[in-house]
Amino acid sequence: MKICVQGLWHLGSVTAACLAARGHEVSGLEEDAEVVAALAGGRAPISEPGLNELLREGLNASRLYFSTDPANALADCELLWVAFDTPVDEDDNADVDFVVERVARALPHLPAGATVLVSSQLPVGSVARLEALAASSCPEKRLGFACSPENLRLGKAIDVFLNPDRVILGLRPGTPHEARLLQVFATIADRVEVMGVESAEMTKHAINAFLALSVTFANEIATVCEATGADAKEVERGLKTEQRIGPKAYLSPGAAFAGGTLARDIAFLSHAADKANLTLPLVRSVKVSNDDHKLWTRRTLAAHCPAFPRVRVAVWGLTYKPGTDTLRRSMAVELCRWLLDQGAEVTAHDPAAGELPLALAGVRRVAAPLEALAGAQALVVCTQWPLYRNMAQQDVAAAAPGVVVVDADRFLCNLAAEGQLTYRAVGTPKARAGSCI
Repeated sequence: MKICVQGLWHLGSVTAACLAARGHEVSGLEEDAEVVAALAGGRAPISEPGLNELLREGLNASRLYFSTDPANALADCELLWVAFDTPVDEDDNADVDFVVERVARALPHLPAGATVLVSSQLPVGSVARLEALAASSCPEKRLGFACSPENLRLGKAIDVFLNPDRVILGLRPGTPHEARLLQVFATIADRVEVMGVESAEMTKHAINAFLALSVTFANEIATVCEATGADAKEVERGLKTEQRIGPKAYLSPGAAFAGGTLARDIAFLSHAADKANLTLPLVRSVKVSNDDHKLWTRRTLAAHCPAFPRVRVAVWGLTYKPGTDTLRRSMAVELCRWLLDQGAEVTAHDPAAGELPLALAGVRRVAAPLEALAGAQALVVCTQWPLYRNMAQQDVAAAAPGVVVVDADRFLCNLAAEGQLTYRAVGTPKARAGSCI
């Protein structure tokens, strides 16, 4: 099938490359000429394991090309796949108009009878808004609209796209576009959950809100564990062995959730509630709880460093997640900015992060993890890069005698063994802060 993917940052470049890998003829449409030029050379705009190789495979097989010209990219296109990464500000408010306006400009270039599939993270009602725009601007096109919410994860995006446990597909009842969409998804997924358009949009909000609720619940329980002598990892094991909860529940104590994905859907639901004069006290409290938990590392550093804030702090990992080079919405960046504002000296290591923002000009970057520890009173583990697992307790202790290791997610729990380090993680009892289960 001939498919145009519009919006070519993370979601779009992964979608285009994966569809081409499944044998479709794919054009990529993007206004940024620099992004298009890089993709045409097989270079993705964001680091994602395996993505550059997959792009080059599609380009070499002539199943994939990129353009800034909608007339060129959409010529004879059967399906327009909307895959913008919806911009979000620091308060988790999404710029929905950014996406809607660009899609609206593309609609007149589509052939009559084409299908528009929206995967961008947008609030419920957005597909209906696009339908109304099409009905007023190009009714003769008889375009069909559907929704399949994105489900990608940085660092694992290709596997998630090509091997999903299921796909959500929102359609209008009786639409003739259903067969076309099911044909496309048959090349990707064994299981397609078909439902109404608004139900599909709401499913995305509900999933992310439930995950966000689970994270904040686990972390609130963990803070009580710290004060009472319970270990949150043992409590987690107790929860997950309860058959009404289960082993895959999102209940691991750790850092607050960052990035725009979960928080964006909390905001979407809150805005929808405002329009309907609803309160949603449970959903709204998720942000309050998560924002408070973001301070856990700061509180822990202050409690364990007598000279705080005049301390030297080593930070391992700066990127939002391992496997990517993006710093946007990174908790590590927020922490470094706060540490500098407090007057601390900050030395950081990250194997992939690019140039730091101007606000972090005071952070000293080093080439090796242990180098960051020289003279440090505290080590904060922020990004779970695999190479940090190779750091032995004795090497860390030798590089920074008496160092306090602050590792919210217990990623390096080998450092918690009885011995030369003070180790703190979310939900670790303060009375035996060296434990790790």
